[in-house]
Amino acid sequence: MKQQTGFLQVQTHGQGLTMLNVEISNWILKTGIVTGLLTLWCKHTSASFIVQENVDPDVRQDILSYLNDLVPENRYYLHDSEGVDDMPAHIKTILTQTHLSIPVVNRQMVLGMWQGIYLFEHRRQAHLREVALHVMGE
Repeated sequence: MKQQTGFLQVQTHGQGLTMLNVEISNWILKTGIVTGLLTLWCKHTSASFIVQENVDPDVRQDILSYLNDLVPENRYYLHDSEGVDDMPAHIKTILTQTHLSIPVVNRQMVLGMWQGIYLFEHRRQAHLREVALHVMGE
């Protein structure tokens, strides 16, 4: 049994979804682990992860629109010192996920054909986000 850790820098382009499949897959290959469990951790409170449809961009747009309707920026929030989009971003993070666990088999993540791993940027502005990676296995 062995384990590896690493970090992935992700440049977002403002509110939206950035697919991470290729970057994560390349990192797994470098670790040499064939079978194990991958954990991803988002080191931020206004960004998160989702696993979602990876082909039709309309799905991602509908998800973004739905969350914006569910958590509007134009309501009153006590926390507003970092801008009108900050508190809604924190709420969207608690509604999604800050970590993922994904099995690794034959040096590949076990994902369905249509599944993509996305970093979900909840702020309007572009940010450089950091993702911690940990894989344990053989």
